[in-house]
Amino acid sequence: MSDERDPIIGRDRERALGAAFTGARDGRALVLRGEAGVGKSALLDEVAERAAGAGHRVVRALGVETESGLPFAGLHQVLHPLLPRDASLDRDHRAVLDVVFGGTAEAVPSVMALGIAVLDVLALASSEEPLLLVIDDGHWFDGPSADVCAFVARRLSGYHVKILVGLRTDTGSAFDAAGLPEVPLEPLTEEAAGRLLDQRYPGLTDDVRRIVLDNADGNPLALVELPRSVTPGVAHTIADDLSGGRRGVPLTRRLERMYARRVHELAPAERAELVRGALDGIEAGSVPRRVAGARYRMRQVDGAVARGLLTVDPSTGDFTFRHPLVRSALVQLATPNERRTAHAALAELHRGDIERRAVHLAAATVDPDAEVADVLERAAHSATRRGGAATAVAWLTRAAELSVTAADRSRRLGDAAFVAGQSALLDQAERLVDESGQVSGEPAHTGAVVTSAYVALYKDGDVRSTHRRVVSAVEEARRSGADAETVTRLLNLLLAISQFSADPAVWSRTDAVIDSVGDAADPLTLVYRDSWGDVVRRGAGVRERLDDAFARMAGGEPWDVMRLAVSAFYVDALGDFRPSLQRMVEREKDAGAVTNVMTMLHLVMLDQISSGAWDDAEASGRRGLELTTSHGYELFAHQFRAFLGVVAACRGQLDRARELQSTIDTWARPRGIGFLTQYAESIGALAALSAGDHEAAYVYASGITVPGEFTPYSQQAARTLLDLVEAALHTGRTEQARTHALAARDAGLSALSPRLGLLTTAALAMTGDDADAEQLFEQAVAHPAGPSFPFDLARVRLAQGMWLRRARRPKASREAFTRAADLFERLGASAWEQRARLELRAAGLPVRKPGGGVAALTAQERQIAELAAGGLSNKEIGAKLFLSPRTVGAHLYKIFPKLGITSRASLRDALANEEEDG
Repeated sequence: MSDERDPIIGRDRERALGAAFTGARDGRALVLRGEAGVGKSALLDEVAERAAGAGHRVVRALGVETESGLPFAGLHQVLHPLLPRDASLDRDHRAVLDVVFGGTAEAVPSVMALGIAVLDVLALASSEEPLLLVIDDGHWFDGPSADVCAFVARRLSGYHVKILVGLRTDTGSAFDAAGLPEVPLEPLTEEAAGRLLDQRYPGLTDDVRRIVLDNADGNPLALVELPRSVTPGVAHTIADDLSGGRRGVPLTRRLERMYARRVHELAPAERAELVRGALDGIEAGSVPRRVAGARYRMRQVDGAVARGLLTVDPSTGDFTFRHPLVRSALVQLATPNERRTAHAALAELHRGDIERRAVHLAAATVDPDAEVADVLERAAHSATRRGGAATAVAWLTRAAELSVTAADRSRRLGDAAFVAGQSALLDQAERLVDESGQVSGEPAHTGAVVTSAYVALYKDGDVRSTHRRVVSAVEEARRSGADAETVTRLLNLLLAISQFSADPAVWSRTDAVIDSVGDAADPLTLVYRDSWGDVVRRGAGVRERLDDAFARMAGGEPWDVMRLAVSAFYVDALGDFRPSLQRMVEREKDAGAVTNVMTMLHLVMLDQISSGAWDDAEASGRRGLELTTSHGYELFAHQFRAFLGVVAACRGQLDRARELQSTIDTWARPRGIGFLTQYAESIGALAALSAGDHEAAYVYASGITVPGEFTPYSQQAARTLLDLVEAALHTGRTEQARTHALAARDAGLSALSPRLGLLTTAALAMTGDDADAEQLFEQAVAHPAGPSFPFDLARVRLAQGMWLRRARRPKASREAFTRAADLFERLGASAWEQRARLELRAAGLPVRKPGGGVAALTAQERQIAELAAGGLSNKEIGAKLFLSPRTVGAHLYKIFPKLGITSRASLRDALANEEEDG
């Protein structure tokens, strides 16, 4: 590190890379990584100065250790100078930013939604001049801010924006896993170190010069600072102190010792002033920080300036620390009483900022204090709403420690356990549950009961004992006059357990408990009951109730959004509420309600399966497996395996499908998890249908529900309607097939969801008289739900073609077979495609695989082309398909040459012509 009047020495390679980075035309990101004092800040300063001279707007931010627990404190530094004050920022994106910066009470946005909003801000800010964001000490950015910045940094291509980040090698951060290009900063060579030392201290004696070089280890900060501490009179004493640490103490710690010696020389009042500044996160170095609210300003610190501990910010006149190591040395040197006194003063300074005040009160308070505990609890709720669940757990735990009564302590520990459980912090949740249960003279708070049940369910798949425990907890809560929120939380958990059980006996008990609550039951709880359970008999009207529920969801907790999204899937309405799902789906671990993100990722994958985006579904499944297994969520991991098994079965990857089916069934059946065993049966049926083994398919499908009935509380019973009918027809069980189709009609499945309407119409066509079949098949293939469920539509077209061929209408049958084969090809359902082309050959048409046109599009490209042809913008298409507008544009760039067109305006005609040719 050098001061501003001296050039940087020994960094020719790194400076050249910095110059190339600044001069690049396209957006990009770069990380400078090295130990403390190695010269990262000096290089960042030089790149910033060069960029400013080249016409860039430069925005700088600085990570501070004392703010690493404040959600989005770092992101605020980045965006504060960029947020436009007019209407130029997209309204939805501004709403997302308002949530995390405390402006509204909307649902917590995901990393993806927030990242896209930040990209919008950066695009606006760089529209007239290129933009450079410089983040120094990025390892101390709070987790949520680092997650968003890393997300953005990976997506700068096509923007006039660059991001440069300085990180320490010995401190982990969310940037570490971002995969950004890095420039490692190694210690200076001995020759370069000597040149730097001689330039800064030309008059050193030989022995002092050698002591400094030997102990600096090529670290520029050490080379600049050590000569202040080493003088000829005491050279060997200081040298022994410094070199003794080389046998086991890192250079960083030795530099802190050096600064500590200077701090010791200060008067107590001046030292206390510096401690207050350090604990409030006053910046170090030359980077001015933009922070909201009041900040501590150090006064009467001339001694610290004289000893090289402080410098003066020329733009504001405020004192700043010479280096972050000065701050850490001050905090470590202060006694506990000195730190508590400083925190108490800072808590008063930040009375208007609930979260900053909570940080300082938590550190300043020793004995139980009801007022302080209340502030911490309110700050925890604020952090949860803004996506800082891990911070909320810490504050709730500290609030419990400072609670005056055992009841408050138990309640707050239970709430901390609940948030930890919803944030994939299962080990911490279990510990908090244990602590809550050990509070003398008080039963475990409901939050602890709920969390312990969730832990048993998620980790071990325990549906039997958890159901009994929660039923007892509901009964106890009602006897004791518990509040409505407590009862609702227990009932929602009971419904989740019952959903996974899929056991009519378990559900009967659950229904009885909910019915006993009567009108006091929360309306959302009733929506969950009617959609998660016996949807065939209770699902009428759920879609309309969901519309109202989502409209009233502003300010709801993330788990509320998750539960509603599950309900939406069961009535095939998930696409209608995709924006709400999208706000949560990309939340990274430890930054929010990770448990619910796993469920959201389940739903995204199911939506991708239904819509034919099978490659994306497999990617979601792999990501989900990694996320769930890393957190020990065995139940959720087996759900991802089940969904991957469905994709494999549909694609005809029989070995893979059967392997997953066996894994799921072996784990779930002994535990009584009917939700998963039914998925195993469904995978078996689909794999058998793909292989043409209709007898095996019938065995599996009828194991889910017998023909003519829909097993109560079985979600798969209605969803496998077509599987059972098709298997029955191909094995000569025409009566059973017809009985099942009529049962679907009589049960009113068409009124429950669009997909079930499509399947019911198709089943009636496949099993009805010839006089009715033609009209029913036409209704089925023209059903509005068809394009949203392409695999189902392709199967219906295949069945239609087979009926037309039997009716001796070869031309019409060939058209149906061709459309079915093309759909199967785009989906990657190779076994089904082969069958359709064999039927096509049997209908008298030579099989010819098309090599261009619409047939050359992937399933996702076809979706994008159809949506664009319908007039949707890239942004609107992205919202529907979970893609950024830029990614949509890249897909369209590939689609145009495949269709032989050059513009968006030609899409509609190109698609229509292909349909006519088919």
